[in-house]
Amino acid sequence: MVHLARSRPIAVPPVETDKLIAELNALAAISDCPEPPPAVTRVVFSETDLRARDYLRSLYEAAGLEVRVDPIGNTFARWPGADPAAPAVGTGSHCDAIPHAGMYDGTVGVLGGLEAVRALKRAGFTPRRSIDVIMFTSEEPTRFGVGCTGSRAMSGAMAPTDLARLTDETGDDYDTVRQRAGFAGDLAGVALPAGAYHAFVELHIEQGPELEAANLPIGVVMAIAAPAQAEFVVTGEGGHAGAVLMPRRRDALSAAVEMIAAVERLALSSKSPDLVATVGRLAVHPGAVNSIPSRVGFSLDLRDIDGANRDAVLAAIEEETDAIASRRVVKVERRVLNADPPAACAEKIVDAVRRSAESLGLGYQQMISRAYHDSLFMARVAPMGMIFIPCRGGVSHRPDEYSSPEAIRAGVETLALTLAELAS
Repeated sequence: MVHLARSRPIAVPPVETDKLIAELNALAAISDCPEPPPAVTRVVFSETDLRARDYLRSLYEAAGLEVRVDPIGNTFARWPGADPAAPAVGTGSHCDAIPHAGMYDGTVGVLGGLEAVRALKRAGFTPRRSIDVIMFTSEEPTRFGVGCTGSRAMSGAMAPTDLARLTDETGDDYDTVRQRAGFAGDLAGVALPAGAYHAFVELHIEQGPELEAANLPIGVVMAIAAPAQAEFVVTGEGGHAGAVLMPRRRDALSAAVEMIAAVERLALSSKSPDLVATVGRLAVHPGAVNSIPSRVGFSLDLRDIDGANRDAVLAAIEEETDAIASRRVVKVERRVLNADPPAACAEKIVDAVRRSAESLGLGYQQMISRAYHDSLFMARVAPMGMIFIPCRGGVSHRPDEYSSPEAIRAGVETLALTLAELAS
């Protein structure tokens, strides 16, 4: 549903767009990517990640916010409200970035959330509820293979013992790495107490093409699709490429290719138009041009806002891969890494975002998020919502990811008014 803009309000929060863009550029320069900004690589708990955190902290403190860091580095910058005992309103996102990423994913929500607070301060607004700008640790799965570890642990979706046991490619576990980075304390202390937040709303680039195609500045997110992620290993029998005739072969790669084609076929035939399936990683052993593949691993990322349908398609994929393995006389093993439930955005936050956009004269569109975010797990803690702004070509997770200053300004203004309503 697309809504046309209504009249502008008497006052608009005074967003300092130039300052915000300069801060986004400064953060992008803190990077391990061999390419210059806007290409960004910032892996959690690295020295570069720590320097980015120090930069953000300097901005929080300059804005007069109270900063708290939990045992895994989730950072809370609080603007105390007139009723400090009341559950707070949260906003924010993440600043870690996958290798060769762009400079807007996550960071617009962190720095945009900070600028929304500064704009409300400049406007003379006094919140009744405190407002927290949250920087979540490790939204990206780059280092530990699981995304949103910060918000998972905050929401209780991941137990401290499971978090501690995650390992990176070097074999170092999460607990060791976070302590080496300077984050101390009992992992049990990461989980938020019940009732800590009255509401949470995240500003984010869309990472898709819909808003740009509709020429609309604001996306009002209604639900977040959640992934089921799995790993498959197909084991056959290797041999010399010239010595084993075709009828005798137990080629693991040929079997895996048929399984991957089945994934696509089952996704296309799903009853839900929002279901998507991706095989993004393939590992072939021994990987020689003249050797029959004996072992193949591949990944699966399966998403839908209909959790029951997603799980039914996953079950169908498992059944089909078993049948292919039996027919081809190979073995298939699989491991489901996670199967998170989708989340619906809270009606009160959806309504607040719509009212804010309308009061600013901004057209908007209701939509779902097919990418998942820390908001998915914050929905377990408090009523949750998201605000999307357009990004050029729908491109994300690439150096050419781009959201214009005008789009960012519109998003921050909408966020500021939304926060003002929720914190009043």
